[in-house]
Amino acid sequence: MKTLYLMRHAKSSWDFPELSDHDRPLNNRGRKDAPLMGRELASREVTLDLIVSSSAVRALTTATLVAKELEYDTEKIAVEEEIYKASKQELLSIIKNIPNQFDKVLLVGHNYTISELANMLSPEMVPTMPTAAVVCLNFNCGTWAEISRQNAANLFFDYPKNH
Repeated sequence: MKTLYLMRHAKSSWDFPELSDHDRPLNNRGRKDAPLMGRELASREVTLDLIVSSSAVRALTTATLVAKELEYDTEKIAVEEEIYKASKQELLSIIKNIPNQFDKVLLVGHNYTISELANMLSPEMVPTMPTAAVVCLNFNCGTWAEISRQNAANLFFDYPKNH
């Protein structure tokens, strides 16, 4: 059994036009929403074996804030530069190459690819994910290479405005 949590990064700031898109930080709402979603995951008794994040500042900050709420060692967050500009097929390839010792994985990425990937894998339609949204997919298989819509169950979809 493999469990995948797909999360769109929290709300980012546009207040620093001199920064590249990759280097944009979270805004105030994002800095509140990311730990909120971490607490919501904790309330669902979520435990993670691995967090994988885009290298973009807003995604890595989101991953770090969620990790702290889940008491996950932030030093163990795997940063994947490829996530930043990945297509849904490239994201799927990254996931399928996760070592099989990890059963419960959170991937923090960007729209529209994170929503597209969720819909490619989920047996049920997932709405376009707002910032800091999380979808949880459970796969009835033993390896990440085997995950597909055919062996998936959509356990939940949650986002900050639900709370």
